[in-house]
Amino acid sequence: MSDPGYFSERSMARRVMSKRAVGLTYGQRALVIGAVHPLLYVGTAENTEHRMTPYTRLALTGKLFEAVFLGSKQEADRALAFTTKKHAGVTGALPEDAGAHHPAGTGYSALDPHLMFMTMAFTFDSAEAMYDLLVRTMTDGEREDLYRDYVRWAELFGMPADAAPATYAGFRRYFDGYLASDELFLTDEARLVGSYLAGEKVAYRQSAPIHQLTSAFYLLVRGSLPPRIRELYGMGWSAADQLGYRALATGIRAAHIRPPLVPPVLRGTLAGPSAPAYTLVSRREHELARTGRPSMPGVEPRTRAARNSA
Repeated sequence: MSDPGYFSERSMARRVMSKRAVGLTYGQRALVIGAVHPLLYVGTAENTEHRMTPYTRLALTGKLFEAVFLGSKQEADRALAFTTKKHAGVTGALPEDAGAHHPAGTGYSALDPHLMFMTMAFTFDSAEAMYDLLVRTMTDGEREDLYRDYVRWAELFGMPADAAPATYAGFRRYFDGYLASDELFLTDEARLVGSYLAGEKVAYRQSAPIHQLTSAFYLLVRGSLPPRIRELYGMGWSAADQLGYRALATGIRAAHIRPPLVPPVLRGTLAGPSAPAYTLVSRREHELARTGRPSMPGVEPRTRAARNSA
């Protein structure tokens, strides 16, 4: 019998995360929204080896998460051990004020239970949103099951279970309240990075058909953002944008209808690991780096500690 890993084939976690429409979009959406949490953003930015290659870091994170959701127990355990080792030294403090709720000197740690929960919250919210948008609308019971799977997933990464609300309804009340609160704050760098991740800013124009594909991808990411998040970034969103976004999402959703109204060869692309696509993104970024071109022009490639020690 094959090793099913930590989540069975029938679990909502596998059913949702195995859909490529989710696997290819939820991470970028989660990072764009999560950047409004200064402790999470600064803690990550100041303790990463990938400031010069942010998309490579995104790809690595996607592979690690996918290994735990979809991989065997052995694959998941390797991903968990790698992440635990990386998180052990992630501590620090905000170097400057980041809104009224986060004054300079506020400490952060990757092992802080609440920050672990918030990381899970942004990730879960995005997986739920992209599945509803691009696959089908979940039932109330499925949402509860997916939420419980995500809490279990976060526990595997070290989050205490009691750091998260006990039910999906409790989570929704807390998280929606958070997004509506005055706690949200974008540092200048977070706003710039998030704008690139949402396709609001584009560093280098690509040739067809890659340009059309990436433009469609970014349209889905931006359209799926809560209106307040777009407002915080200062992103424009026109009636034409909304029309194109809804048409694109409806078309992708239609491809997931059972029985599918698509050819068998296309049907096989709808589900499976998204890791190969992550690898392509990372490879392109390294090609840019070899020619001296940053992925995100304007973003300081060094951490503040490195700049201060120079």
